[in-house]
Amino acid sequence: MIRLITHGLGGEGYLNFEGNEFGHPEWLDFPREGNGNSFHYARRQFNLPDDEALRYKFLNAFDANMQWAEEKYGWLHSPQAYVSLKNESDKVVAFERAGLLWIFNFHPSSSFTDYRVGVEEAGTYRVVVNSDSAAFGGLGRIQEETRYFTTDFAWNGRRNFVQVYLPTRTAMVLAREDTMGEGWKSDIKLGF
Repeated sequence: MIRLITHGLGGEGYLNFEGNEFGHPEWLDFPREGNGNSFHYARRQFNLPDDEALRYKFLNAFDANMQWAEEKYGWLHSPQAYVSLKNESDKVVAFERAGLLWIFNFHPSSSFTDYRVGVEEAGTYRVVVNSDSAAFGGLGRIQEETRYFTTDFAWNGRRNFVQVYLPTRTAMVLAREDTMGEGWKSDIKLGF
């Protein structure tokens, strides 16, 4: 979720250090006098996502999906986001950028049904990034086939709203269905 919100709100670029796409279980330490000039910890473990016993494959797949979505919708070169919701008690953040609606529920224990989120453009929305997808190691609580219809009623400074199910500790990015194109689901890259 932190990677996704940074990617969406961070500006015109996203910096990821080579090998850190999926994290590391050990520290990095370059050869120096204090470690006997050892190269043991001066290496990237690119094998981690390939090890079926580990969960790094899920983070790698999520990163691939996030990068695919950015390539398709181009938010890094679009104007800055309009943040329509920052609800401290619910721990929900919502914003729009590049024609997409980004919704984050950072709450550690509360899920929300029929949560209203303001959106400027009317239409039917579908999920293009879902942090809770089973393909990313999530619990699969968000039904990706769901179509979210806008209601013509101003909400949070936007002309319309959608109602969504927001499970605890999840993020999703929605796109208007008419911008997705034919066969959009088969285009999604899962990194496997």
